[in-house]
Amino acid sequence: MAYDIGKEELVNLYAAETLRGFSTDFLKALGATDEEAAIITDGLMTASMWWHPGQGQGLEKFFRFYRQINNGGIVPNAPMQWVKDGPSYALLDAAKGFGYVSAHRAMARAIEKAKKTGIAMVGVRHSNHFGIAGYHALQAAKQGLIGWSLTNAKAEMAPWGSAQVVLGTNPWGIAIPRKDTHAIVLDMALTMSGKGMMRWYMNEGKAMPEDWALTPDGKRTTDPAEAMEGPLLPIGEYKGYGLSLFTDVLAGVMTGSLFGLSVFQDESNHDVGHVMIAIDPAAFLTEAEYGERLEQLVAEVKGAPAIDPKRPVILPGEIEFKRMQEREADGIPMSRETVDGLRQLAHDLNIEFPL
Repeated sequence: MAYDIGKEELVNLYAAETLRGFSTDFLKALGATDEEAAIITDGLMTASMWWHPGQGQGLEKFFRFYRQINNGGIVPNAPMQWVKDGPSYALLDAAKGFGYVSAHRAMARAIEKAKKTGIAMVGVRHSNHFGIAGYHALQAAKQGLIGWSLTNAKAEMAPWGSAQVVLGTNPWGIAIPRKDTHAIVLDMALTMSGKGMMRWYMNEGKAMPEDWALTPDGKRTTDPAEAMEGPLLPIGEYKGYGLSLFTDVLAGVMTGSLFGLSVFQDESNHDVGHVMIAIDPAAFLTEAEYGERLEQLVAEVKGAPAIDPKRPVILPGEIEFKRMQEREADGIPMSRETVDGLRQLAHDLNIEFPL
C-alpha cells in the first residue's frame, strides 16, 4: 500500500509487527542483548508511529547504529555503572552504550526513587542519541508519575544574535499522567525544526518556513539548500536559546558528559548526556484530588473556542496518539530509500529481510 508524504516521496506502509520483528533481529545481529533489543525496538516503533518519516527517528536510526557499533561509538551490552546513588538522585555512566537503554534505565531509577521521596533526578553521562524524548517521559507517566527527560545534542543552534552554532536542538519530553486515557505528552526540540525535515523539504523541492534556519552568513531564508550549513533557529527566538543553554548545563556540564561544541562531533565518541526527572503527584495531593484538578484544567483548555471550527483545541500528544492508532491499523510509512538501505544492511548481517 502506498502512502504519499510529498510531491516525489512515495513510500510503502509496513505492518508494525513486521517491523518489530525485523528490528529485534537486526539489533541482536549487531550484538544487542535481548533486553537492549526490546527497549530500543519499542522506542523506535513509538517514534515511527508518532512522527513524520522525514524526521528520521524510526528504523532510519539503524544506519547510525551500524556505523557506530563498527567504529566503537556504541558498545552493545556496555558495562554501565552507577557512579552516584543518593535518596533522590543518581548518576549513570553509560560506557558508550545505546542511548535508548541508558535513558530507560535512568528513568526507571528515577521512578523508583520518586515513589519513595516524591521527586528524583537521574543523570547519564558517556551515552549516545537516546531517541525521542517523549518516549522516556512517558515511561514515568505509565506509572502515574510526571516524567521529564532532557538531553544535549550536536551543535546546530547559534546563540541568539549570532550565526555561529554552539548549542544543540537539546530536546525535552514531558509527560503528565491522566486516569483512564492517554497522558499529556510534550515532545519537542528546542529549535523550530531539525536538519532532517529541512533535508526532506530540499529533496521535495519545497520552500521551508522562514523561521526554521539561517544561512551561514545569518540571513533568513525559505530555501533549505541555502540553510543546510547554517544555524537552526530556536523556538521562541531568544527564549529557546536560553532553554537550550539551560539543558546543556544540566545534561552536559553537570553530568560530566561533553557539551557545546564538543558533544556529538565524533561518531566514535558522541559522549551525550541525559537527565531524567520523575515527580510523584501523590507527594502533594491525593490521587483523587490530583486527577480531579487536572481534568478541570483539561476541560478549561479543551473548552476554549477554536478560531477555526475545523481545528479544535487539542492537548500535547493528541495528534501523536491518534497517528499511532492509525498506523497500528494501517501500517507504518517508510521511504523506498530507507527500505533499500535496510535491505543491504540485512544482507550484510545475513538476516532475513521481510519488507
